[in-house]
Amino acid sequence: MSWTRTYDEDEPQRVNRWLAQSGVCSRREAEALIADGLVSIDGARVDDVGRKISRGQTLTLADRGAARLETRLSVVLHKPVGYVSGQPEPGLIPAVRLLTARTLVGEAPFIPDSRMSLPPVGRLDMDSRGLLLLSEDGVVAKAVIGPNSEMDKEYLVRVEGRVTTQRLALLRHGLALDGRQLRPAQVSFAGEQVLKFVLTEGRNRQIRRMCELVDLKVVDLLRTRIGPLRLGDLPAGRWRVLTAEERAAMIAAGGALRP
Repeated sequence: MSWTRTYDEDEPQRVNRWLAQSGVCSRREAEALIADGLVSIDGARVDDVGRKISRGQTLTLADRGAARLETRLSVVLHKPVGYVSGQPEPGLIPAVRLLTARTLVGEAPFIPDSRMSLPPVGRLDMDSRGLLLLSEDGVVAKAVIGPNSEMDKEYLVRVEGRVTTQRLALLRHGLALDGRQLRPAQVSFAGEQVLKFVLTEGRNRQIRRMCELVDLKVVDLLRTRIGPLRLGDLPAGRWRVLTAEERAAMIAAGGALRP
């Protein structure tokens, strides 16, 4: 079914930007749809990717374009230790290999194959486990890891070493990595030798390196939440499809529809 909407803002706006703000697709996806002749304004095909839409004009995305967007897959995976999030070096196994019919929880429109590009939206290193989101949906990706996103992520971290008040204070605010100050973090006790971290940034191996700076060693790291999306009781090595309600909540939380 085609997607149709009438533009009601006062100032004209580029079509690709408006589609992205409406949560229909990313700007890049919009440009590809325009290039394929699948976007029209008031019945006339849009051929210029820089075309603007004005108040009162109606944009229509052809059936084929809407169907293309509907096939974008976003999955929630409980990544075990030993798998890498993205494209691996030789000898390493990518987490996408776990997306099989046997490991699926619930239903999926299709099972990804080796030819499909399904990049991670926020990496989780090989020695860590837990919630991993993989998606070919540009709007979801922007919400989670876009330059303006401040979506928080939650981790349960088991450490070795003495957890003192001073070390907790440094973890919360006072550390720098690669010569740059870290954003404030929420760090609290979650059990014996277990800390809960809530971060709004994702530097490379950030939590492990933060703990090293205060003489604590991470022995287990589990990501339990990305914004409103929770790992829940999804078993290790299993996956499910991101629901439409979860997608909307992620977009709202990440501010992906803001200009």
